[in-house]
Amino acid sequence: VCLMKDLKSAFRGFPEMLLQDDDVALINKAARESRAWAVTMTSAAGSGHPAGSLSSMEMYLLAYGAANITPENYAGLERDFVVISHGHTSPGAYAALAMYGFIHTESALAHFRQAGSPFQGHVERVVPGIDWGSGNLGQGLSAGVGFALAIRARGRNDHVYVLMSDGEQVKGQVAEARRIASHHRLTGITVLVDFNDIQISGRTGDIMKADLPGLWKVDGWSVTECDGHDPRALYKALAEARSSERPTVVICHTVMGKGVSFMEGVPDYHGKAASGERYLQAMAELGASPAMLEKALGRRSSCSFDRPKKPRSRVPSIVTGEPRNYGTGERTDNRSSFGKALEEVGRLNYRSPGSDPLLVFDCDLAGSVKTEGFSKACPEWFIETGIQEHSTATVAGAASIAGTISLWADFGVFGLGEAYNQQRLNDINRTNLKLALTHVGLDVGEDGETHQCIDYMGLLRNLFGWRLLVPADPNQADRMTRWALSEPGNICIAMGRSKIPVVTDEKGEPFYAGGYVFRYGAVDLLRKGDDGAIITTGHMAARALEAHELLKDQGFNVSVYHAGCPLHMDPSAIAQAARTGRIVTFEDHHASTGLGSIVASILLKTGSCCPIRTLGVTRYGDSGSSSEVLSAMGLDPENLAAAVRSLIVQ
Repeated sequence: VCLMKDLKSAFRGFPEMLLQDDDVALINKAARESRAWAVTMTSAAGSGHPAGSLSSMEMYLLAYGAANITPENYAGLERDFVVISHGHTSPGAYAALAMYGFIHTESALAHFRQAGSPFQGHVERVVPGIDWGSGNLGQGLSAGVGFALAIRARGRNDHVYVLMSDGEQVKGQVAEARRIASHHRLTGITVLVDFNDIQISGRTGDIMKADLPGLWKVDGWSVTECDGHDPRALYKALAEARSSERPTVVICHTVMGKGVSFMEGVPDYHGKAASGERYLQAMAELGASPAMLEKALGRRSSCSFDRPKKPRSRVPSIVTGEPRNYGTGERTDNRSSFGKALEEVGRLNYRSPGSDPLLVFDCDLAGSVKTEGFSKACPEWFIETGIQEHSTATVAGAASIAGTISLWADFGVFGLGEAYNQQRLNDINRTNLKLALTHVGLDVGEDGETHQCIDYMGLLRNLFGWRLLVPADPNQADRMTRWALSEPGNICIAMGRSKIPVVTDEKGEPFYAGGYVFRYGAVDLLRKGDDGAIITTGHMAARALEAHELLKDQGFNVSVYHAGCPLHMDPSAIAQAARTGRIVTFEDHHASTGLGSIVASILLKTGSCCPIRTLGVTRYGDSGSSSEVLSAMGLDPENLAAAVRSLIVQ
């Protein structure tokens, strides 16, 4: 406890004052003790990554020491942020956090990698002081860039520290993030790279050669190199970075397994815990008691740890304005309606005291995804990131948990299909990203099969926290957009490309205009009939209504339902549809993973079974107009009417 208190005071003069000799001695002592904790954690668990944790230890202690982040302020926004990209070195991170009083040392030592414990094998946001959960290498710098952009948008001068490994430097997402940070002149970010020249399979230079300083310099970063185990040199590098006019990377030359002779420079200990005599030797060399392991194992068997609490999502502070109403004579696309609503909300909140900044990210597609109007109305909130989707997904996600409302608009195949892993990690990190996907389904038409995102529903269905909105027409698109911007959590709005008619009620009035209020999960009954039910989603609603009229002319009266929230449909509405005796689902999506399969699952779970036929995409689509491509797939009103009729008369 005394060491912890003294260590905090060692950084009281940062960055103006240099470290004193007594402070250097304190940090060296803390590093030795922290190394003993890290080794013990992995030995108690029988697995983990001890050697990399040891090489990064001074980086951890100096970064958390220099950063304005404490056990008292870590849950707020008026502070610095620390991102750990090489999350497998979690024992080093937990040791440093314990040293600064964020967590209890005994709990981390005993319950590392134990089921149900917050101290997972890779760092996660459930641990106090961990700002980003990282497992997949190459993600952390993007998260740091997102935090830095959010800090700037909120008018703060806080700093972001990103700790990384050397092996991940060759990943494409890292290069994307470097360029974004440099392009946007994010001087408030400092990166520390643990350059120990070892990764799982051997020497980093043998596995994939890379000029680390050159990579950063060519992308416009200030580059500093130092001995990563020398507190004075590392402190000086961090202090100089705070006054740099460019984002700064500090390449820390370190020794894998530092402090434990049999681990030093040995690739095997990248992911192997010490046991038996080796553990005893490690403790002797670190000047620590081997009884530490026995105590940890005793506590481990009791499972006496606090269950992790997921971070809470902030409710956005934003004025969404009044929705637009599109009349029956207007024919436009959902993406244009989305773009106009976004622009209006932006204008209402731009530079307005009390409103959260609304950051809109673009990957060179503003004209197509309809964010150009927003970019002109709110230029400081429009973030162009170029054709760099992997990094943008993480940047936008991180920005959304740092005090801003964050929206990224992109084509479906890029924003979700290409960046699926990044959206998965956004889900794990419980971000608040609004993902506007345009050009989904076969409706992309002429762009052909590479651009037809026919799997977005299935991909999001694999995740646990995402909500999906698929508007039927421009009126619903407007209202869904405003709703999403005011809601916490990850929300995707999926829209096609083509201009479509306004959906009407049985009286011919706009269904989703006037007094309509969007409610998540609602399944809307557009037409009522007793001979069967069509359940559809998105722009296919207009075609489903055409099929309803065709069937009516043939003497059949069927219900038509629109499911604008296909991942979480109201089961009572599906049960109501089932009472007609037969259901046909109709979607511009993969027939096996979308609306049809979800409806079938609900029917089975609720016991509301009836004959069901699923019409959807059964192969990669053709290149042609939207109507031509949909018809070639059998997804036109005539084929839908025939499918319903066949169920009725069988």
